Amino acid sequence: MKKIAFGLLVAVVVAGSAAVFAGDQDFTLINRTGLVIDEVYVSPTSVNDWEEDVLGQDTLPNGDKVHITFSRDTKECLWDLKIVDEDDDEVVWTKLDLCTAEEITLKYEKGEATAIIK
Repeated sequence: MKKIAFGLLVAVVVAGSAAVFAGDQDFTLINRTGLVIDEVYVSPTSVNDWEEDVLGQDTLPNGDKVHITFSRDTKECLWDLKIVDEDDDEVVWTKLDLCTAEEITLKYEKGEATAIIK
């Protein structure tokens, strides 16, 4: 599993110190789309612009997961999530309450993009 620290947030999470810097919005993103996810963007719902691609140069292959970590100073709970898959399809989910989410599993079911939030 990869660890990614997110934008407005901590740039690097050092193994063993992640709990010190962890925000309430931290979550694990699981790819069950059947495709490689090339880009992932997470931005506060209140902002009209996407932050940086949290995967950077990495991709998220089908079946893999990545832990996205926020600075503990981050207060907003409602965030939007956008992915770009290997076919260059963009999918956006809005107003995700990341303060209550621990895991988000992305799937394509019957041609529809779904996010299962736990």
